[in-house]
Amino acid sequence: MVIRETPQGVVERPRSAVIRDGLGVGVAVGLSGFAFGVTAAGSGVSVLQACVLSLLVFTGASQFALVGALAAGGNPFTAAAGAFFLGTRNAFYGLRLSQLLALPRALRPLAAHWVIDETTAVALAQPGRTSARLGFTVTGLTLYVLWNLTTLLGALGAEAIGDTSAWGLDAAGPAVFLALLAPMVKGPTERAVAALALVLGLGLLPVLPSGVPVLIAALAAPVVLWMKGRRS
Repeated sequence: MVIRETPQGVVERPRSAVIRDGLGVGVAVGLSGFAFGVTAAGSGVSVLQACVLSLLVFTGASQFALVGALAAGGNPFTAAAGAFFLGTRNAFYGLRLSQLLALPRALRPLAAHWVIDETTAVALAQPGRTSARLGFTVTGLTLYVLWNLTTLLGALGAEAIGDTSAWGLDAAGPAVFLALLAPMVKGPTERAVAALALVLGLGLLPVLPSGVPVLIAALAAPVVLWMKGRRS
């Protein structure tokens, strides 16, 4: 194992280790694009529409939220609003990554499309800028290619098997989303946010139009943080 030290004294990880981490995360999460393709087809979204969503939106939680709300009969504008608010977290990731990666201006619009949970996690786990850039690039490229490919395969496969609800595949999207979310719920604050969001979402589901409970459940985070601030 060769460990390089930069002139600034930062010890960079070996390139092979960074590439291995990026590929591992990219492959593991990229394969879940199949679940999105199946879920999208089951909600009435065409193969072309599902593929365009993965190509242009490329943020799994927002995509699942959109097609999930549509599948439940929600208003398209409400479904889009919920997906939009879920995607705003990437803007905050971008603020941190812009300082860490310090990419040339010409590359920033392209890199912004890959600013998601997984690329941010891999980049922030690196000790220096060189490793962070490599980890971000490998993760983003692997995940983008696989996610779009498996979206296409999932959508085509769902059309071939017909009614996805008969196979229980309509639960694939929520299951993948929970699997991605669970590791982030570690401390008492995260658990409190998750619990309050669950109560709001499920409690309002019978009385509000589809998609609206998700938007209201998003208020759990600021409410819990406000209460925590008052106690401290």
